[in-house]
Amino acid sequence: MGKGFFISKTLGIVGVIVGTGVVATIIALSVVYSQEKAKIHEAVNPPTTPSTPWEHYRLPDSLSPVSYNITLWPRLVVNASTGLYIFTGQSAVVFQCEKDTDLILIHANKLNLTLLSLISRDGATAPAIKKSWLEVPTQFLVIQLNSNLMAGRQYELYTEFIGELADDLGGFYRSEYTEGTSPPVRKVVATTQMQPVDARKAFPCFDEPAMKAVFHMTLLHAHGTVALANGMNLVNVTVNGQDVTRTSFQPTPLMSTYLLAFVVSEFGFIQSPEGEKVLIRIWARKQAIAEGQGDYALEKTGPILEFFENYYSSSYPLTKSDQIALPDFSAGAMENWGLITYRETALLYNPASSSNGDKEWIATVISHELAHMWFGNLVTMKWWNDLWLNEGFASYVSYLGANSAEPTWNVTDLIVLKEVHGAMSVDALASSHPLSSKEEDVMRPAQISELFDTITYSKGAAVLRMLSEFLTEPVFARGLSTYLNTFKYSNTVYQDLWKHLQMAADSTPGLDLPASVDDIMNRWILQMGFPVVTIDTATGSINQRHFLLDPDSGTVHMIMMLSNLLNYYVPGRPAQSLLTVPIWEPNIFQCPCVFIQAIPVINRAQVVDDAFNLARARIVSTILALRTTLFLQREREYMPWQTADRNLGYFFLMFDRSDVYGPMQAYLNKQVTPLFNHFKTITADWTKIPEKHTDQYNQVNAISIACSTGVAGCEELTTGWFKDWMKTPENNTIHPNLRQTVYCSAIAAGGVEEWDFAWRMYREASIASEADKLMYSLACTRVPWLLNRYLNYCLDPEKIRKQDATFTIVYIAGNVVGQSLAWDFVRTNWNHLFNE
Repeated sequence: MGKGFFISKTLGIVGVIVGTGVVATIIALSVVYSQEKAKIHEAVNPPTTPSTPWEHYRLPDSLSPVSYNITLWPRLVVNASTGLYIFTGQSAVVFQCEKDTDLILIHANKLNLTLLSLISRDGATAPAIKKSWLEVPTQFLVIQLNSNLMAGRQYELYTEFIGELADDLGGFYRSEYTEGTSPPVRKVVATTQMQPVDARKAFPCFDEPAMKAVFHMTLLHAHGTVALANGMNLVNVTVNGQDVTRTSFQPTPLMSTYLLAFVVSEFGFIQSPEGEKVLIRIWARKQAIAEGQGDYALEKTGPILEFFENYYSSSYPLTKSDQIALPDFSAGAMENWGLITYRETALLYNPASSSNGDKEWIATVISHELAHMWFGNLVTMKWWNDLWLNEGFASYVSYLGANSAEPTWNVTDLIVLKEVHGAMSVDALASSHPLSSKEEDVMRPAQISELFDTITYSKGAAVLRMLSEFLTEPVFARGLSTYLNTFKYSNTVYQDLWKHLQMAADSTPGLDLPASVDDIMNRWILQMGFPVVTIDTATGSINQRHFLLDPDSGTVHMIMMLSNLLNYYVPGRPAQSLLTVPIWEPNIFQCPCVFIQAIPVINRAQVVDDAFNLARARIVSTILALRTTLFLQREREYMPWQTADRNLGYFFLMFDRSDVYGPMQAYLNKQVTPLFNHFKTITADWTKIPEKHTDQYNQVNAISIACSTGVAGCEELTTGWFKDWMKTPENNTIHPNLRQTVYCSAIAAGGVEEWDFAWRMYREASIASEADKLMYSLACTRVPWLLNRYLNYCLDPEKIRKQDATFTIVYIAGNVVGQSLAWDFVRTNWNHLFNE
């Protein structure tokens, strides 16, 4: 799954993306607040030891599914009697009895079961059902039988049920949008998000990743709508006497329930040319398809899919790859086999309003999801405690896939900024956790959901990148290939991958590892955090300790192999992101020209990041950290500037009310002025856009930092562009790359008039990426009551979609005026935010 945006799962992820200390503080306080409430609840209601099988959260090993035959009928209009959107369904699951038992436990959540029956598949009489009920806490349908099911025999459980097609973004749910203008018509989409544990909300199932089965899907849907599922549609027939179509689909391969997907909509699509080995279709709202917003995704999906076929040395195992952009979606995207679901911003690209950042996001998310088609779907983790391997791997190789599709972007370097630095900022907290958990420590749905965080995705990507670097990419890919071929259509634990990578290393002449793959990697995944290494240049002694941003927050014992740490730096390759105490001459940064010439761009960024983190941990002085930014006067590359801006942003937020704020602002003004003037020159006074991908990013930095520090001419530039747009709302001439920073600067400098105009443009935006830019910028106002109004809008899905509420709150928390407002709002509305 692409990085998610649930408030219950990923406030931490979004906090890292925003990259401010205060945001992280608010998030941490929110989590602590929730934890303390939970402790009080547990003190009053202490947990009891499960005494019956249905009080456990894991399925017993007595039954295993073979196949499902499922028919679902979503109603895309409100039910007159209940006032709800509903779906009806029937399911027949064939299962094998592995051990004699008189009990059937199968997951079911929020379903009203209307019929239940059991038959034996071999013609014998099946045991009679004595009693059945739904066990709400553990989300089980419990069926007690009069006699035993017999080991080695197959049985079929048939159920009929009714469920709500709610707008809760989980299971089988509804998404809504408007189409047309005179008047706009509201449309409803029935869609799914099963990961991690919501397939049980759509039909009774053995809802654990190791419980793989074959799925035969049938959907009933109104005429004029189209139905999609994992397999290709086989038969479309009109149901006699009813205004519905019945669409049946090819059976799926053997797969886990969390990868199941089905959609009923009025969407349009574009597809790859006939005769291609794999049919690729891009689905979205008809207006978006007509405007060509799916063209870029269609152009890049095929090449990325081909890249992974070569990378894994394994053919794509399905005949089609549908990709669909949904108006309401909780995660960035979801790797459902054959039917990948996306947020609109992660799939749709409009050259007239989408930035280069939007384009890169689409390429990397598509790459992330396609990487899962093998690593995760074909071979699946046994249990959720190994989620880090699934998502960390896809996060790492997504940069390789995107780089193959857009080789001029050099995105493989950007993994340092986007994954490694983000992971380290979270892993340096005492509240971090190891990548790998014990299976018994991850049982309840809430515990599973908590794993979808920055550590799982970004640290997972960072350590796998490190592993690939010291093995070399060809050896790494060869080990992946044998791993996938050995375990296809089955489940594994992370040690299985280590074994195959070790086999690949052992068969490579000249590759001499300092220890086994297992020995090296377990030190990185079985304990939280990372070390800070100190080298005494006088004696040559080297020591390490657990690095914590707050050294008073406690520590844990860490054992790292020094040989592994040194291998973090691979000869001939850019140095990786490892926090070390640099051996600096005190005045080396007084000569920026020498500094810049001597150190590669990735390491210039890393020196700045290391220095500020070491300063926050009180290992080096803040003055020394600030000294590392002296070279910025002559720096023109994106990565060092982006790193400096993120780290300095923390200090600006910390000192905004102190007497050092003015001198800090004046200092950064001096550093950024040459960069601002550089881009003014090379863009012919802001009339064109730089050619280089990262230069386009750095042009945004130049304007953003210059305006926030009062560089002459910057605010006039951005407010002038914004006022021109306000005069002619239908004609926005601001370049898409610059829109977010221009909107933010102008709204910060303006008042109610600018805010209300931006809010109206947000409400009218038909392109999701444009709406996202406005959503961010509305949080830039310095007017407190406007920020409070904006926070309250987060409680109304008619104003701020549920999928966007988290972002909005975090953006406001990143505004110095909004810090305390956001914290008060989160505390006051925690139950609503967490549960809705």
